[in-house]
Amino acid sequence: MLTRLSLRLRIFLFFAFLALASSALAIAGLALGYSRLGEAHALSAFVIAGVIAVFAIFALTTWVWVLFDENVAKPVERLAAEMRARAHADVDGEIDHGKAKFLGDLGSAAAAVASNLTETRNAMALAVGRETARLTTEKTRLETLLAEMPDGVMFCTPDHRIALYNGHCREILGESEAVGLGRPIRALLRMGPIEQAYARLVEGEAEEGTDLLVTTRTGARLLEARMRLLWLEGQETETPGYVLTLRDLTEGLRVHAERAHLFEELLREVEAAAASMPAQEADRLAVLVAETRARKAPTDTEWWPMEALAARDLGAALTERLRRKGVSLLNDLGETGLRCDGFAITRLLERLALDWGVSQADLRIVAEAADHVVLSLEAPGDVPEEATVSGWLETPLSPGLTGFAGRDVLTCHGTGITAEPAGPGRAALRLRLPLAEARPAGPTRSVLYDFELLNAALPEDLAAAGLRDLAYVIFDTETTGLNPQVDEICQIAAVRVVNGRIVEGERFDMLVNPGQAIPAASTAVHHITNEMVADAVDVPEALRRFHAFADGAVLVAHNAPFDMSFLRRREREIGKRFDQPILDTVLCSAILYGQSAEHTLDALCDRLGIAIPEADRHTAIGDAIGTGEAFRKMIPMLEAAELPNLGALITAFDRHKRLIEHLN
Repeated sequence: MLTRLSLRLRIFLFFAFLALASSALAIAGLALGYSRLGEAHALSAFVIAGVIAVFAIFALTTWVWVLFDENVAKPVERLAAEMRARAHADVDGEIDHGKAKFLGDLGSAAAAVASNLTETRNAMALAVGRETARLTTEKTRLETLLAEMPDGVMFCTPDHRIALYNGHCREILGESEAVGLGRPIRALLRMGPIEQAYARLVEGEAEEGTDLLVTTRTGARLLEARMRLLWLEGQETETPGYVLTLRDLTEGLRVHAERAHLFEELLREVEAAAASMPAQEADRLAVLVAETRARKAPTDTEWWPMEALAARDLGAALTERLRRKGVSLLNDLGETGLRCDGFAITRLLERLALDWGVSQADLRIVAEAADHVVLSLEAPGDVPEEATVSGWLETPLSPGLTGFAGRDVLTCHGTGITAEPAGPGRAALRLRLPLAEARPAGPTRSVLYDFELLNAALPEDLAAAGLRDLAYVIFDTETTGLNPQVDEICQIAAVRVVNGRIVEGERFDMLVNPGQAIPAASTAVHHITNEMVADAVDVPEALRRFHAFADGAVLVAHNAPFDMSFLRRREREIGKRFDQPILDTVLCSAILYGQSAEHTLDALCDRLGIAIPEADRHTAIGDAIGTGEAFRKMIPMLEAAELPNLGALITAFDRHKRLIEHLN
């Protein structure tokens, strides 16, 4: 209960208790004295003495309390209020602790804390301001770069609404009122291909993104698109948004299709004209036409934008389109991957079904080879005549392909349509399409940038350059042995450190054919076998590529003389010199921890809290990453050790040369 009272009141109550207790003791003493004397005349003397003692005690206590209140309680309350004002009310003035002189160091300590709080707040505000300005500048630069991209770029939410788009999107999608932040893209694009591609990515069928073809709802423009999922930190939705890059193919396809169509017409006319020519000239012309067709066939298919899609997706799209036209379609195509323009093939099959006049049909795969499948569109009825099918193929498709006919689509896919029986009372239109090739995982499409480089100008004297301002290539080699005079490199790897951070997208990792057998003892250490390097590049070629990767950067290695001896031995052969500054993390460790400490890479990483995965230990890339992380963390430590620039660090290395000589 007493803790709820103010400090001054609690101090007052303490002194009041002191006074009352002292008075009670004085009275008790006097009463005891009186009882023992037993004389009546002594009563008045004792009473007077007690009263005087009580008043004296009260006076003394009051005086002490006033002094304590004025010099302790009030200054403590004032200091608390002053500190609270500076902590919560943005008061910046210094605390006047002159009246708290009887509190010892408390007043000056409180003033120091308040001053430090003000300085910290100002420094934080300044840092936040600088960071805000930097982020604003980077935002402006990125917006400028995004605006100048030749493709349309759009970031969409999981429910397919626009969260970001660049100016080129408006040129591609048209000056439509439907283009805007928060607006659904279904008002701009036909959603079938987009929803199917998004589902494939969410299900993990294509980790690095997927290509697709999509058309606009107005203007009938055909767009080549690439979709990639984008998880944002802190997002609350269960599924990610995605980035959609768009490129308008309409005009290019129209020109190419027109060219292919005219070329095909020309060849047919030449064949027809050859029929009325003399036999010798007709044969020569027939050979020319055959050769021209053979050379033309690949060009018909290579320029048309193709996508890899599952056959079931094509069947689902066709089923939905025919359903809206009153045609029932059953399909069972499975997961077979096709390489085609899914949009064009869907429109072609739709046009064939409508011109055929069927009310129900089946779509299935009737044959499958190593490189193609045969799709069969089947329906009850007689087999259509060839002339009838040819007429259907001359009919322009929907505006989605800007008036292209079905025959143009077949030409660009290098295939044809055949009409065949499909059983008693049934007919089929059959179409051959190539299978999608299994594409190896390509490099991750990432954007690497560091706009701080625009503000960093290295001095002409490289020795005066600050350690944070330099670019480094941290490398490691694996070799066939430990003698640089006779052994060779069998692996070299490196990472780049720019502005104090490892650039994740810039790595060099290469197996090298050493031109000699790798001893079993060496393989036991780095696990590189002769079979692994049999088809690898030779040492000179590997060092030429590494020189290009490291050009213009400071080289860093753990026990650098050992690795550099393998590189410098080949300088004359490759016509390149590794003449840039070279730093050694062994010597950096000796400077920071003393020569008596252990300076192996494992010991250094352990001291700096760096974990190299066991699978990567004693591999060139694993050790390069570990060395890079260690060096990155040691840069501020070296600066704190009064080694702010490259020249000072290299000079400090001279004091520890014997350590390197001992290691080697």
